[in-house]
Amino acid sequence: MMPTSIVVSDAMEPDCPIIYVNKVFESVTGYRADEVLGRNCRFLQYRDPRTQRRHPLVDPVCVSEIRRCLDEGIDFQGELLNFRKDGTPLVNRLRLAPIHGDDGVVTHIIGIQVFTVTKIDLNSVSYPVFKETCKNEPDRGMGQCSPNSGQMKYTEHREVCGILQLSDEVIAQNILSRLTLRDVASIGSVCRRIRKLTKNEHVRKMVCQNAWGREVTCALEHMTKKLGWGRLARELTTLEAVCWKKLRVGGAVEPSRCNFSACAAGNRLVIFGGEGVNMQPMDDLFVLNLDAVNPQWRQVSVKSSPPGRWGHTLSCLNGSWLVVFGGCGKQGLLNDVFVLDLDAKQPTWIEVFGGGPPLPRSWHSSCTIEGSKLVVSGGCTDAGVLLNDTFLLDLTMEKPMWREIPTSRIPPSRLGHSLSVYGRTKILMFGGLANSGHLRLRSSEAYTIDLLDEKPQWRLLECNAFTGVGTQSAVVPPPRLDHVAMSMPCGRVIIFGGSIAGLHSPSQVFLLDPSEEKPSWRILNVPGQAPKFAWGHSTCVVGGTRVLVLGGHTGEEWVLNELHELCLASRP
Repeated sequence: MMPTSIVVSDAMEPDCPIIYVNKVFESVTGYRADEVLGRNCRFLQYRDPRTQRRHPLVDPVCVSEIRRCLDEGIDFQGELLNFRKDGTPLVNRLRLAPIHGDDGVVTHIIGIQVFTVTKIDLNSVSYPVFKETCKNEPDRGMGQCSPNSGQMKYTEHREVCGILQLSDEVIAQNILSRLTLRDVASIGSVCRRIRKLTKNEHVRKMVCQNAWGREVTCALEHMTKKLGWGRLARELTTLEAVCWKKLRVGGAVEPSRCNFSACAAGNRLVIFGGEGVNMQPMDDLFVLNLDAVNPQWRQVSVKSSPPGRWGHTLSCLNGSWLVVFGGCGKQGLLNDVFVLDLDAKQPTWIEVFGGGPPLPRSWHSSCTIEGSKLVVSGGCTDAGVLLNDTFLLDLTMEKPMWREIPTSRIPPSRLGHSLSVYGRTKILMFGGLANSGHLRLRSSEAYTIDLLDEKPQWRLLECNAFTGVGTQSAVVPPPRLDHVAMSMPCGRVIIFGGSIAGLHSPSQVFLLDPSEEKPSWRILNVPGQAPKFAWGHSTCVVGGTRVLVLGGHTGEEWVLNELHELCLASRP
């Protein structure tokens, strides 16, 4: 059995300093305990103790994965290049395990390491490092790498291409990961070396993470085990795999109801409240686990339920926290906030007393940004007055305070509209029943706001009809309210369903990229059996690639065992 090195770090202190190493660690690495206590273990990635930068042969993807696992409080297991104090290269077969306290907080990290000396010619390698890249492979038309000097020797061209003199790590980390998905696909035609880099799954993941954000990328991780990051990115960009599917599930949501609110918490669909017989406000909670072999609706037993309501909003934070705001209860309209951790041993609704709350309202719209902030917009008061305000509540604060977003350019007051988050802090508002002079009319206007701006402003988005060909037609969405709106990982927004005047089909699916210089609407021709009806308050977005429409058979009878799924990518 190989000698095992043990390292313990304090996770409660900044940069996780080492607080213990065993004798094997001292013997193998050449570092005494007094030289390493209080330091982060990353110094083993430095070939010289005097340097403050990891050696270029150390796999940056592995380092990033270690950092991700530590941030999420989960185990890591893998191999990493390390160095003895005298510069001798070592392969570190490493396992990191977080130690949790009674309150679930990670207090310490234990590292179990098995070191073996490895023979690497550190002077002949011009670029490392990814297992799937070329290793000094000749590249016709662009020259070839010299295995001795590590420099590019050009046999057919006199001009030197500077970018190809960079290491794989620099090209991947500093160039490819900053490009758009389309640009990465295009740059792969430059030469064999660049093509192999763009085909590398680790590089593709970095590109997707830069384009979509860490939270979205983590949510899509399970899909890449079968599809791979390259195919998933292509399908979400081209929408070549988009289709409708119909499925049935077991269980029951009883008593029957309408005007409830639904959302997705991971791969679970959640329903709260609704309007029962004789306009009775409901206060119960139901969950459907899509990961189950035979998914069934089940009622969740909770403590201290919020007052029953309908016309409210239900949102999800960080994959398991549910947030309820507003709606109509027995005593009239509400402006309270309740949160519940669905993963808790005993889920309990907790009221959040935020200072300076918005007016009580129903049929407003809400969304969440940055995983912790609730945004509420519009709705209708008890007197029937439509609202046009926008409020934000940061639920991570010790004493949350409502903050109204002051803006000089205010969209007309409305209810039944949608808020879709794109670009992390940007919001697209679409549709609703809006004030138009002395009338109230369905709207097809779109507005955007960036809450990261110093002075956020709502701006009317001038949208045109798409004039392309193929499966996308030039159509502008008809005005509507209580429709479905979802944000895709790439920042585009999909709109369908809702209450529409005339003979328009609510199953038509519209696509808009609000970040384009000249945004234009597209209508997608989606194969499969579409729902006859789709309402925003009863539709869930799962993982950014699936839209689940509950019921959808008739406009009044909620058949919650019947689901229609809009799939944006192939299912694993």
